[in-house]
Amino acid sequence: MKHVPVLFLVLGSLALAGCKAEGEQADAAPPPRPVLSVLAAAPPDRATGFAGTVQPRYQTDLGFRVLGRVITRTVDVGDRVKPGQVLMQLDPMVLDLAVRAREADLATALAQLSNTTAAETRSETLRDKKVVSQAEFENTLQAREAAAAAVEQAKAGLAKAREQRSYATLSADVDGIVISVDAEVGQIVAPSQKAITVARTDEREAVVDLPEEVARTLSNDTRFRVALQSAPSVAAIGTVREIAPQADATTRMRRVKISLDTPPEAFRLGATISAAPVEAGADRSIELPVSAVLERDGTPRVWVVDAATRTVKTVPVVIARRDDTRVRIAGGLDVGARVVIAGVHSLTEGQAVQTDGKANP
Repeated sequence: MKHVPVLFLVLGSLALAGCKAEGEQADAAPPPRPVLSVLAAAPPDRATGFAGTVQPRYQTDLGFRVLGRVITRTVDVGDRVKPGQVLMQLDPMVLDLAVRAREADLATALAQLSNTTAAETRSETLRDKKVVSQAEFENTLQAREAAAAAVEQAKAGLAKAREQRSYATLSADVDGIVISVDAEVGQIVAPSQKAITVARTDEREAVVDLPEEVARTLSNDTRFRVALQSAPSVAAIGTVREIAPQADATTRMRRVKISLDTPPEAFRLGATISAAPVEAGADRSIELPVSAVLERDGTPRVWVVDAATRTVKTVPVVIARRDDTRVRIAGGLDVGARVVIAGVHSLTEGQAVQTDGKANP
């Protein structure tokens, strides 16, 4: 019986040891959750600019309104032209003959009107003397009115022939520069066929092709500094006028047109330029995948990994721009912070996480 207390002491010690092990297991923290993350980084500085050319905002394709053979061309590509300046002429022989024919028709109509007018006067005198009847007088009156209508018709035909005669001369209608010549002397041209292209010089713009990731951050009020590549000190400020809705199938670049404010005279059509956003040096916004953002109480937030404790916390952010794949953060997030970009709706405040440290935007 002396061994009974010793047995109870051993059993009690084992029970206490078992309870302690279970408590330690319950108090152990769950393993860190693996997450996919990126380092918040500002977009690269684009102050170096993108290459492009100076182009006219408006250009006109000029052509003849009548069929004919070109006999004269007075301009070449690159020539400056003024309104009313003759650019090209057709052989006018057929048109001159048409004018002469209409002049003859008018002369005939005028002679007929003179005869019928005299006949009407005689018939009226004879009617007053009761020599001819009222019916005969009305016949001469009708003949005179028909002759007058024929004169008007002949005048209209002559005006039309003279107008068509003027179509044998192709003239400039604005100040501009010839950028294309598509008809040569001796060539037969059809009505409305393009013969010469004139670009207006009063409104010029810079045309640049930008990468997709750059073009989608622009808007129609984005300002650019545009400088000549041959003389970087010669520059002008412009505003984005048009952004191509789709990228080019070959280059995968999107064309952007920038209206220039009072460009220098050195900005000639075709000149090579370099265009950079005016705010490029000050743009410190951060771009992230759209999957990194979650909404809480109507406020956009992102999960930031604490490098010291390896836990996550949410921070409110200000969104400047968003599309289907990317979001641009304008405030609330520091450059260099590590942001979780996947599974953001299943994390909790202070949860331990494990990052591979390799994923970057």
